[in-house]
Amino acid sequence: MPCTCDFGLKHQLVWEAFVKVYALNVVGVIPDELWTLTFLTTLDLRQNYLTGPLSASIGNLTSMQYLLLGVNAISGELPKELGKMTDIRLFFIGSNNFSGPLLSELGNWTKLQELYIDSYGVSGEIPSRLANLQDMERVWASDTELTGRIPEFIGNWSKLKILRFQGNSFNGPIPSSFSNLTALLELRISDLSNGSSTLAFIKDMKSLRALELRNNNISDSIPSNIGEYQSLQHLDLSFNNLGGHIPDSLFNLSSLTHLFLGDNKLNGTLPAQKSTSLLNIDVSYNNLIGSLPSWISEPNLQLNLVANNLTIDNSNSSALPFGLNCLQQNLPCNRGAGIYYNFSIKCGGPQITSSNGIVYERDNAILGPSSYFVTDTSRWGVSNVGYFTGNNNPSYTSASSSQFTNTLDSKLFQTARVSASSLRYYGLGLENGNYTVTLHFVEMDILDTKSWESVGRRIFDIYIQGNRVAKDFNIKQEAGGVSKRAIQRQFTAQVSENYLEIHLLWAGKGTCCIPALGTYGPSISAISATPDFIPTVSNNPPVSNKRNRTGLISGIVVGVGLGSFLLVLTIFWIVRRRKRPTDDDEGKPSNFALYVCCLAVQLPNSDIFSRYKYAGACLLVIPVLVKGKLGDGRVIAVKQLSVASHQGKSQFVAEIVAISAVQHRNLVKLYGCCIEGSERLLVYEYLENKSLDQALFDLLFLVYPIFLGHACNDLLSTHSGYLAPEYAMRGHLTEKADVFAFGVVALEIVSGRPNSDSSLDEEQVYLLEWAWNLHENNREVELVDSKLPNFNEEEVKRMIRVGLLCTQTLPSLRPPMSRVVAMLCGDLEVSQVTIKPGYLTDWKYDDTTDSFISNDKATIGTDTSNYTFSSTVVPEALQSSGNDTKLILHDIIDRRE
Repeated sequence: MPCTCDFGLKHQLVWEAFVKVYALNVVGVIPDELWTLTFLTTLDLRQNYLTGPLSASIGNLTSMQYLLLGVNAISGELPKELGKMTDIRLFFIGSNNFSGPLLSELGNWTKLQELYIDSYGVSGEIPSRLANLQDMERVWASDTELTGRIPEFIGNWSKLKILRFQGNSFNGPIPSSFSNLTALLELRISDLSNGSSTLAFIKDMKSLRALELRNNNISDSIPSNIGEYQSLQHLDLSFNNLGGHIPDSLFNLSSLTHLFLGDNKLNGTLPAQKSTSLLNIDVSYNNLIGSLPSWISEPNLQLNLVANNLTIDNSNSSALPFGLNCLQQNLPCNRGAGIYYNFSIKCGGPQITSSNGIVYERDNAILGPSSYFVTDTSRWGVSNVGYFTGNNNPSYTSASSSQFTNTLDSKLFQTARVSASSLRYYGLGLENGNYTVTLHFVEMDILDTKSWESVGRRIFDIYIQGNRVAKDFNIKQEAGGVSKRAIQRQFTAQVSENYLEIHLLWAGKGTCCIPALGTYGPSISAISATPDFIPTVSNNPPVSNKRNRTGLISGIVVGVGLGSFLLVLTIFWIVRRRKRPTDDDEGKPSNFALYVCCLAVQLPNSDIFSRYKYAGACLLVIPVLVKGKLGDGRVIAVKQLSVASHQGKSQFVAEIVAISAVQHRNLVKLYGCCIEGSERLLVYEYLENKSLDQALFDLLFLVYPIFLGHACNDLLSTHSGYLAPEYAMRGHLTEKADVFAFGVVALEIVSGRPNSDSSLDEEQVYLLEWAWNLHENNREVELVDSKLPNFNEEEVKRMIRVGLLCTQTLPSLRPPMSRVVAMLCGDLEVSQVTIKPGYLTDWKYDDTTDSFISNDKATIGTDTSNYTFSSTVVPEALQSSGNDTKLILHDIIDRRE
């Protein structure tokens, strides 16, 4: 007969042979009445906030087979009465606050198959009586204070399939008896102290899928028979003393996808061949030499070659990210006096200036499991190594400023870079001397509420210049147990060889999966290094290597090409002057693709509409956006790019390349450009409908009728936020691409803001993402610009939903413009918007595993977590057809400045 029982905060449950109170955030102690249910075979109390000690009365549950108490806040020592439950098969108490030794009474559990004691507070040596557990198949015992040697008797657990001993206090070496564990599918042992191990014990473990032996003082070479491990998918032997060559067979394992061999003493060259499945390779911090193999140019390859002695030149490194030569052993770039005396980095998000005036450069590089990044000025770099177990390798975590508990430069802490194992930042080319290094942290993922999500712990070590300056660093603990509280830690470092290295290392400690899979490893929001001396160097970046190469090419090409170009331009102008335009020619663009002119005269800001003329090869203009006329009678609009707004050479070239490379009937035509010193002028065809941008942001009370007027003459923009996915990714340009751009503009009109604005809270930065979140929660009206005094709510909702329809991922899902106009005018009902665009959902990585208890087994699981990425999309059309134009224009501009 089932019965009901009151549990904690009046949770009514049905008791049969099992009790499951899973992830309900029940708070309080476990009621004594529970221990009277002697018929229970399964008790699952995971993911709550249960506190207090575990009662000795638990020994009454002698029928218990599956006992799951993990992810709570239960404290005290384990009661010895647990030994009475001799029929138990699975025991999960990980992620709690227990203390004391591991009970020898657990040796009575001869039927035990699965033991999960990670992150639960146990200490001391593993009792010898546990040698009785001959049916053991899975053991998770990471992040504990277990001491002494790993027992030899574990090698007799012949049924063992998964063993995790990471981040404990064990001494080495790894027992030789482990060679008997030939059924192992996963073996993870890390951070052994003392004692030197070899790899001989893995000789017959041919079924391994994951082998991780990090930081275990392994002094050996990689086994010559490694090619026989055909099931191996993940291999991590980093932070050891491995020597010798890398076997060719290792790189050709058919199933291997992730390989980490960093921080060893490997020598020789990289293998000449590589399996196509092996796409994540870390061999950083070794003694490798020689040239780079041809496979480095394979697509989707993540390759970290930092700190070796490889031969890096233009011919063999063009497929790799910039700066690898600066990150070889001893970081050789800008040695000697140095050129910089500081650097400051904001991990994720835009560049900002802090309250004390420090400018933090943005670090937005999306770093994978084995990757690096160096700035184009070689001022600083970053190296990342490690794969998040059970997650899709997030690069950043973020929170909005309103969530922080203090106001210490909150924008500096809205994002943080996270790493699975090893994260290094480098200051490059620094003047030698003592520096103050300031590290900025905030814990965003592990909460401080009374819930299971708060019991997680992120722990890592901090090294500066190779010296460990903080062991078992816990951001939340350093912040007084409060999440989303910004903290700073300062250290002094000596620079003697022109570089500064900051290393954040995960040593296997901390929880792995709270509040989600992969929530562990180093996390940092910002870094700054300032001199403790009076600098003597300029602190200005040199011309980069890439710029030098461009200058060399342009010196040859432009010297000849520019003269020929101007000659053709002069001849063309003479012909045009002789042929006056006819009525049939009026308004037609020239067959000549682009005028590149010089600005010879700067006119005063008066009579601006009468001062346009076309004289020789020079266009005389006023430095404002105005209407004018060319000598051939064509009406033009002239746009001056503002130097103060950072719309300099790069944007000037980008706009020319983008518009001149694309032909489309709805795209405003670019007639020419003018360059003189810092002046940047663009000459467009003139359109009678005036500026939609002005209507958007200056005349909001007129936007709806103006917008309808523009609906039949919408324009593409060079801003990436208006590019349809099929054009941004593949260069496909159709009228449905116009519809996409129109949809973005529709949402801009309603909100009175541009499509992206990094000054807003994190969830509002990207307009399309914000609009969809509001739509899904029936809060569309919150999108309306607060400066709009009154509005028709139904009209606004109609406009928002039209905008969402127009910005669907697939062109076939976007309505034609005729239907758009009809929906805006109310002649047609707005189609139901149900499909969230893929370009938004694909940036969200949801890792969800449910937990269940079947008739014969319980399976451990965790909750859900979301990670959001932003990426920069470059249209393929611009990558191909625009490259030559961009190079020439850069060269011309460089020569004129």
